[in-house]
Amino acid sequence: MFAVDDGGDRVDVYVLDAGCQVVAVRSAPVDPYDPEDLALGADGTLWLADTGDNQGTRETVALIALRPDGGTSVCRLAYPDGARDVEALLLAPDGTPYLVSKEVLGASAVYRPDSALVDGGTVGLTEVAEVDLTLTGTPGGPVGRAGQLMVTGGAVSPDGRLLALRTYTDAYVWPLSGSDVVGALAGEPVRVALPAAPQGEAVGFTGDGGALLVASEGLPSDVTVVPLPTAAGPVATVEPSDGSRPEPLPTAAGPSRVPAALVAAALAAVLVWVAGRLRRRT
Repeated sequence: MFAVDDGGDRVDVYVLDAGCQVVAVRSAPVDPYDPEDLALGADGTLWLADTGDNQGTRETVALIALRPDGGTSVCRLAYPDGARDVEALLLAPDGTPYLVSKEVLGASAVYRPDSALVDGGTVGLTEVAEVDLTLTGTPGGPVGRAGQLMVTGGAVSPDGRLLALRTYTDAYVWPLSGSDVVGALAGEPVRVALPAAPQGEAVGFTGDGGALLVASEGLPSDVTVVPLPTAAGPVATVEPSDGSRPEPLPTAAGPSRVPAALVAAALAAVLVWVAGRLRRRT
C-alpha cells in the first residue's frame, strides 16, 4: 500500500505493508498545493492528483509523477470551464488520466487531457462525460445527505477490468473494456454501500480485483476490505448484511509511525484514499 500527505511542502509517498506499517518512503522535491488522489501506472510510476481546490481559485491543477528511477515530473492542466474541485483520479490501463469533479449539486464532470502531458508545461482539459448520482440513504461523512452525491476518490482495478468511484458513503463499480473509461461510465454501475466513516475519501481494489479497499480521512483509520459481487457489472445494489461490518485491516499507524497524517493508501497496483488532515492552502 502507498500513502501520501494531504499538503505539506514536499511530496512524500509512504510505502506500507499489509499491517499498515511504514516500510519505506519515496520522496520528491516538489511542493504540492492540495493532493487529492493517487494512482500507480503500469510502469511503476506513482501519479499524484494535485487537484484540490475548495475555494475554486486555481488557474491550473497538476499531476505529479514519481518515476521508478527517481525522476519527477509536474504536468499542469487547465479546465475549459473554470476552476473545479477534484478529488478523484482514474488512470486508464493505457495511461490516460481522467479527473472527476466533486459536486454538491448536479452531475460530476469527467475531464481528459487534450494531448500528451508535458513536464513543466500546461495542457488543456476537455469534459468527456458526466456522472449523475442520486441520494442513497447510506449514512456517513461530514456533510450529511449531500455527502451521498460528492465524488471523493477513484480507482481502476489492477487487471483493468473494473473502475470505481466513491462518495463519502457509497462506491460505484463499472466494468471497463480496454481503456474506454467514457464508455464504461455511460453504463449502469454496481452500487456498494460502504461502512459509515467520518470522512471517507479512499477507494481502491485488492490485487485480485475481487474486493474494494476503503478508508476515511483522519488518524487512526481503518483500511477496510469490502467484497464485491461475483460478477461486477450492471447488477443490483450491494448492501452490508444486517448487524455486520466488512472486515477491517489493522488500523493505520498514527503520527508516531508516520511523520505526517496519512492521506492515500494503495494495495498492490490499486489505490485507496485515506486522507489524514483537513488543512488546505489558501
